[in-house]
Amino acid sequence: MNSYEMLYILDNDLTDEKKEELVNKFNDVITKANGTIDTVDKWGTKKFAYDINYKSEGYYVLINFKANSDLPNELERIMKITDGVVRFIVLKK
Repeated sequence: MNSYEMLYILDNDLTDEKKEELVNKFNDVITKANGTIDTVDKWGTKKFAYDINYKSEGYYVLINFKANSDLPNELERIMKITDGVVRFIVLKK
């Protein structure tokens, strides 16, 4: 099992319930793939350094987890097709 860190930004125009639903969705993807979540740190709404898709703010979430080496690719695939995700990055620690 490798240690990973994933930071993603959700569209700030989403409702609080939808944001929480997406956070839980990504957590479930990790746990269903036999990964373990160390921490989920919700940073909340922050201003962007520059506008992204005509938006100036986003909702930031940082997750530290351990998983097999094939899970980051699956997470990236899911992030790309999920509405409401502005940006994301998955890094191996």
